Amino acid sequence: MTNRLLHKRVLVTQSTDYMGPAISELFKKEGASVTEVPGIVPFGSEFEDYTAELSDFDVIIANLAHDPCNARVADIQNTDWQDLFDTMVHPLMALVRYFAPKMAVQGHGKIIAVTSAAPLKGLPGSSAYCAARGAQNAFIKAAGLEFAPQNLQINAIAQNYVSNPVYYPEDLIETERFQKHLARNVPIGRVAKAEEQAEFALFLASDHSDFFVGQIFPFSGGWAVNA
Repeated sequence: MTNRLLHKRVLVTQSTDYMGPAISELFKKEGASVTEVPGIVPFGSEFEDYTAELSDFDVIIANLAHDPCNARVADIQNTDWQDLFDTMVHPLMALVRYFAPKMAVQGHGKIIAVTSAAPLKGLPGSSAYCAARGAQNAFIKAAGLEFAPQNLQINAIAQNYVSNPVYYPEDLIETERFQKHLARNVPIGRVAKAEEQAEFALFLASDHSDFFVGQIFPFSGGWAVNA
């Protein structure tokens, strides 16, 4: 342990899903005081209850995910479309709208959204998912520039092919079919370990990343490098 986040107050949303466990574990090892809140981040009036017992933070990890909803455009269900935005897009706006002004008052802060590289390249058959993740990325770009003068660094990790229980569980990664898919589509030829992504999140949460604002960082082993 090198205490790279010593005394940092960190909130990790949807903490038991997606990248929540790996990020929380590493951040705690590095000295951060981590508040882990499991479950979907609500939107609307319920968001007030969600934040009622939360204090001020130095770092917000907006870790938001929804089970895969793959369908061609003609087959997209209204409920699936709405659920994707209700789970990933609207809560991201609510989190930034609530915490960014507080961070501006304290004169510093980091907000890191864990999004996806899918909208950077496009995935046929997953246009609804790409739309929701793309909305997240667009919001982070604009919000990051808006709050940059207040010494807030708001960025996103746009990932794909990273081990996690929502989109790339171990039983999928180990199949022969998926390994062939990796060889054809991912230049690095493998799935990233969750710990690798957590290390990048730690860098963005640290004082060494103060010059990055409104950035959407592809983290996909070269899959979206030319998107």
